[in-house]
Amino acid sequence: MAKDNNKYDASKIQILKGLEGVRKRPAMYIGSTDVHGLHHLLVEIVDNSVDEAIAGFCDSITITLNADGSVTVLDNGRGMPVDIHPETKTPAVEAIMTMLHAGGKFDDGAYKTSGGLHGVGMKATNALSEWMETTIYKDGYEYHQRYEKGKKASELKKVGKTDKRGTMHTFKPDPEIFKETQRFELDRILRLVRPHAFLTAKLHFTLIDNRLEDSDKPLVYELYFEEGVKSYVQFMNINEKPIGEPFYIHGQMDDIDVEVAMQYNLGLDEEIHAYTNNIHNPEGGTHLSGFKSALTLAVNSYAESQGMLKGLKGKLTGEDVREGLFAVVSVKVVDPQFEGQTKIKLNNPEVKSAVLKVVREGLETYFAEDPKSAKAIIGKAVLSNKARAAAKAARDAVVRKGALEGGGLPGKLADCSSKDPAESELFLVEGVSAGGSAKQGRDRRTQAILPLRGKIINAQKYRVDRILANSEINDIVTALGIGIGDSIDLSKLRYHKLIIMADADVDGLHIATLILTLLFRYFRPLIEAGYVYVAQPPLFKVEVGKAKHYLVNEQEKDEFVAQLEAKGKSYTVHRFKGLGEMNPSQLRDTTMAPDKRVLKKVEIEDAAEAEKVFEMLMGLEVPPRRKFIQSHARKATLDV
Repeated sequence: MAKDNNKYDASKIQILKGLEGVRKRPAMYIGSTDVHGLHHLLVEIVDNSVDEAIAGFCDSITITLNADGSVTVLDNGRGMPVDIHPETKTPAVEAIMTMLHAGGKFDDGAYKTSGGLHGVGMKATNALSEWMETTIYKDGYEYHQRYEKGKKASELKKVGKTDKRGTMHTFKPDPEIFKETQRFELDRILRLVRPHAFLTAKLHFTLIDNRLEDSDKPLVYELYFEEGVKSYVQFMNINEKPIGEPFYIHGQMDDIDVEVAMQYNLGLDEEIHAYTNNIHNPEGGTHLSGFKSALTLAVNSYAESQGMLKGLKGKLTGEDVREGLFAVVSVKVVDPQFEGQTKIKLNNPEVKSAVLKVVREGLETYFAEDPKSAKAIIGKAVLSNKARAAAKAARDAVVRKGALEGGGLPGKLADCSSKDPAESELFLVEGVSAGGSAKQGRDRRTQAILPLRGKIINAQKYRVDRILANSEINDIVTALGIGIGDSIDLSKLRYHKLIIMADADVDGLHIATLILTLLFRYFRPLIEAGYVYVAQPPLFKVEVGKAKHYLVNEQEKDEFVAQLEAKGKSYTVHRFKGLGEMNPSQLRDTTMAPDKRVLKKVEIEDAAEAEKVFEMLMGLEVPPRRKFIQSHARKATLDV
């Protein structure tokens, strides 16, 4: 009898038991099953150990990457509870590891403050692991239990006596959920762990990589910061010219613990990291609002009392007082209310007033005790105010004459005929000659071409007014039609693919880097929305008889040639000097045609790390850049 798929009754209702729901829909719990989700498994375990540290019971966490692909996390906290739970009649650790919404963080009994709220995190790691083993050192004894795909695989056993304390988890991600090619990345783990080390002063992290095949010794990293968040802002400012010593304040209001560190530098960027119970809130929230208000009020109050605002139209704005500021705002809240499961934004209204009060009082004391630093900070804010007015005038002038207000598009832009942004592409092409070939080889309906003459100005070093004085950048702004900087409106974007197409040599890479710097600094929403790509033009053409093979780099060419020689085939190799050397059909078939080209999508995985790299490589300060070049020169592949 045929099954009636249109019938909706009780037979269509599935009841998933235990952790089956996590395995059925893993992305709901860890975000994705790509490399980000893989590392989220580790984050959930580490966060539990960090909660022990925040509670004052742990000062050491060790993470070990094992040769078999598993990971071990060991802490010296209190150890998970092993006694029988009165409701489940099973050991409490078993309930914690296998039952959703079982945990010690729903009230302030075991943890006054913590990052976990829903009793889900550690179970997700267990459910999505091929196997997981938990060892507990507690009350003089060692206990052990094994799980497979989220289910109990052995009873909790008392192994023997020990003088250790704490918890150790070892888990291996399930290849049925995660691709076998995905592996834990030490650099990524360092980036995930480092903020915890900063935010919890005197917490010692050890990272051990035992996967090195060509070495008998493991790779070991240790993280320990005596001064906590104060060390954090010093680390953020490592490649900058700081103004004065870091400001640090730690205070409490009611049950809210507030810890803030900040330091100015001579640069233009503002970078503020907000945390609640050591959980990063990328969109800030009430704690960030409280900090910004306190800073603006304290700076204006001191500036007015010292007569430093003469000649300005009104007071200093928040943007003025935050230019060149690196800050960390960390709060501990008993009952945090977040926006969404991912905890991107803190919503507790009482936190704003607590942070505002603690920080404002601290800043007023700081300014009174260190007038030299106060005047340097305010002097920078006053200059920012004046420069911002000039930059706004320049930006508004470009927008007024651009496509947004009915003006003409750049004369050298070969626009596409389609008016649907979703299918339209804009190629930023290096050189007038290459631009000519691209115009002839393009699909005129969906592909627009904007040739760029020479190298654009380095956007990391200058404000908007100086940037917009560059004709090439002016043309880019006008062609995109969305404004620039804080005036960007993505709904007016004319192309949903912005493709950087430069030569495959060192000069081309430099030009691509300059364009990426511009986009990162003044058009970051484009990157965050996934609209920016880098084309991969070939550097070599290898002809075998009448067949033509295009290869992106030296390595690809060498491997291909080696295969030909092994087969005894004759060939000729041609090295392209640039895009302009290709005729339109070659450029179309190798770099532009959607069914043949290779594009690299530009993503921002860690904005703070990206800021540091851009500032080091493209900023005003030469010493950090020189040090980087000297350290990595031997790894470079030179274009000769």
